[in-house]
Amino acid sequence: MSVSPASFVIQRNGQAATANDLGPLAFAGYAHFTAMQVRAGRVRGLDLHLARLRAASMEMFGQALPDVRIREYLRTAIQASPADHSLTATVYSPAGEFTVAGPDAPLQVLVRTAPPSSGPAGPLALAAVEHERALPQVKHVGEVAKTYFLRQAVELGFDDAAFVDRHGRLSEASIWNLAFWDGKSVVWPHADMLGGTTMGIVRRQLDGIGVPQRAQAITLADLPAFAGAAVMNSWTPGVPVNRIGAVDLPDAPVFLELLHRAYQEEAPVLP
Repeated sequence: MSVSPASFVIQRNGQAATANDLGPLAFAGYAHFTAMQVRAGRVRGLDLHLARLRAASMEMFGQALPDVRIREYLRTAIQASPADHSLTATVYSPAGEFTVAGPDAPLQVLVRTAPPSSGPAGPLALAAVEHERALPQVKHVGEVAKTYFLRQAVELGFDDAAFVDRHGRLSEASIWNLAFWDGKSVVWPHADMLGGTTMGIVRRQLDGIGVPQRAQAITLADLPAFAGAAVMNSWTPGVPVNRIGAVDLPDAPVFLELLHRAYQEEAPVLP
């Protein structure tokens, strides 16, 4: 008997999602998620993804599903999909939005797999936009501003947008964390922002290979002092950035190599 090749899936709580499952979600915007790249059925930074979902669920719903159940749902989707793929896990309440949901509304998990991605090659030019995300520590859905500012940036001749807060500090980009290089150390922006899982992997592995790093408030006026910049997200640990706003930034191949090396030091694991 021949075995059908694995295909991409959409599952709710470990089972194939139906139109009735997905219908309410198509018109709702109160949920949070994590995104990851799966290679050979394994994931880097699984502990960071689980911690993100747990903390966000407590913040948004006052309850969280056990890690073991989340892992079961991830594993079920991964095993039903090609060995290499992108995966997004979204946690939501059946109570929907504009309501008060108590513990009698158990959380649901939607898992979707899709073709793998490694992100753009770059370098990227980022428009500087004054913007602060609501609940910046949570990776939540329904963020119209990210797409709006991305499209506005492209119309102005940039590739994407970087955000500047009310204090003039760079925080993050539309779907990216920012990282800078001073020639010796990796410098992370100090501002309210989402701590990415790839950022978490890179930071702990940079410590492991002995690369200095620090966090500091970074304004547009500080940019000329840096020797390089990059963005990272679940697609990739580093895409070079050659301009933010009106400031050009130099190529920094050593910096990019360090970011990618640190990411590769993280051993992928099975959910």
